[in-house]
Amino acid sequence: MRSRSRKKHRNKRKGLLITFLTLVVLVAIAYPFRQQIAIAAFDLFLSGTIEDQLERSYKPNGEANAEPVVYQEKPFSVLLLGTDARPYEKTRGRSDTVIYSVVRPKESKVLLVSIPRDTYVQIVGHDADKDGEDDYDKLTHAFAFGEEEMSINTVENFLEKDVNYYATVNFTAIQQVVDAIGGVELPIEEDIVNKNPEHIQFTIEGGKPVYSGQEALYYIRYREDSDFNRTKRQQIFLNSVANKMLNINQISNIPKLFDIMGDNFQTDMQPSFIIDLAKQVLTQSKPEISSFTVMGEGVRKNGIFYDEVDEEYLDYAKELINNWLDPNTTSATLMKPNTDDITSKVTE
Repeated sequence: MRSRSRKKHRNKRKGLLITFLTLVVLVAIAYPFRQQIAIAAFDLFLSGTIEDQLERSYKPNGEANAEPVVYQEKPFSVLLLGTDARPYEKTRGRSDTVIYSVVRPKESKVLLVSIPRDTYVQIVGHDADKDGEDDYDKLTHAFAFGEEEMSINTVENFLEKDVNYYATVNFTAIQQVVDAIGGVELPIEEDIVNKNPEHIQFTIEGGKPVYSGQEALYYIRYREDSDFNRTKRQQIFLNSVANKMLNINQISNIPKLFDIMGDNFQTDMQPSFIIDLAKQVLTQSKPEISSFTVMGEGVRKNGIFYDEVDEEYLDYAKELINNWLDPNTTSATLMKPNTDDITSKVTE
C-alpha cells in the first residue's frame, strides 16, 4: 500500500513538472508573437464591437472620406480639438486644445504642433460686422462660432496646410478614460495650486507615481502660469496616455474606453480606418511622438488678452509640417522639433 501511494505521489509530481515545462515552452514560443496574438484576439473578440461603437462617433466633415486601405503608408494630418462644453450648457463650448498632428504610419511617428487657444487669428467664415471681411479673434472661439468646420478652415488658413481629418474630444470624458486605464504618469515635481477665485480651486500633489483622471484634468486645464505652459502640459499628457494605451494589457479595455467616450468623441475618420490603423500600430515599433508649440507674446487689444504669434515660430511650424507630410521624406531627413533651429535662423 505504501509503495503504491509513493508511486502515485511521484506520478503526480511528474505530471505537475510536465505541465509546468509545457507552459514554459508555450510562453517561450508565444512571446515573440505576442503582438500577432494580441491582434488575433482583437479581431476575434473586439473588432466588431469597437466598429459599432465608433459608428456613434463618426461625423463626416462635408463629403465622407474615401474608403480606407488596410495598410497605411502615406503621411496624413489630423486636427485634434479638445473642447470644454459641459452637458448642462446650451452653448457649443470652445476648443481649449488645438493640435495639428501629422501621422507617419510607416515609421510609427507622430508630430504634434500645438497652437495656444488664445492665439490671435483670422476666424475663417465668421463675419462679425457683416462687412465681408473675416473677423479676427482668439483661435478658441472658432469652435464656438462654427464647431469643427470653422476650426478646420481657420487652422488651414493659419498654417497654410490642409487638414485631412479631425477628431474632437470633450474634456468631460478625460477623467473617466484616465481612471479606466489605471491613471497616468505625469512629471509633476512640485505641488500645482490653483488659487484663481474665478476658477475651480485645487491642488495637485507633486512627486506621485501615478495621477488620477481628476488630477490629470486639472493638470491639462491649469493656466495660471501661462497659456503656452498649459499647451506643453497637454502635449505631455497626450504622450503619457499614448504610452499607457499602447501596452498590450490595455487591449481588453478598448471597448470600455470607446463606450466612455460615447458622444464626447467625434471624428470623420471611418471606423474601419481607425481599426486598421490601430492593428498596424500594434505590429510595428512603439510610436514616437514629437511635439512643438507655436509660441507668441501676450498682448492686449481693446482691453482683451491675446497671444500674438511669433512669425519665426509660425514659419518653423510650417516647415516642420511640410517635411513630415512629404511622403519622400526619409527617417534620416525627418525634422526633429528644435527651438535652437529657430534661433539660428534669426541670427543668420
